Amino acid sequence: EVQLQASGGGLVQAGGSLRLSCAASGFTFDNYAIGWFRQAPGKERDAVSCISSGDGSTYYADSVKGRFTISSDNAKNTVYLQMNSLKPEDTAVYYCAADQSVCRVIAAQPSRAGLYEYDYWGQGTEVTVSS
Repeated sequence: EVQLQASGGGLVQAGGSLRLSCAASGFTFDNYAIGWFRQAPGKERDAVSCISSGDGSTYYADSVKGRFTISSDNAKNTVYLQMNSLKPEDTAVYYCAADQSVCRVIAAQPSRAGLYEYDYWGQGTEVTVSS
């Protein structure tokens, strides 16, 4: 069974940190890129970051550059999103997606990448940042 499990969300004060995890099972993790997206209430799902499986290249949305770091542990089939200096505007449900093209799509159309249907989606983990 294919599963993509996002976890690590929670409630944190502004300026705090969280680390999200996206654990994959049931498919060949090394062949996929993993993207993180987020959706705030009443808004569209936006791309946050992604990491390519082949060369490890990464992408960050401008709003999170310098604060968020994406990394991959292929031995554990898990991608992490370290989120530091959190702001109230980071409040959202965070989703991870696996697809060979997710990083290319995000790089080419960052404002629309959240609308695409990727091969696999995680169930989402909620992040709330209080001011």
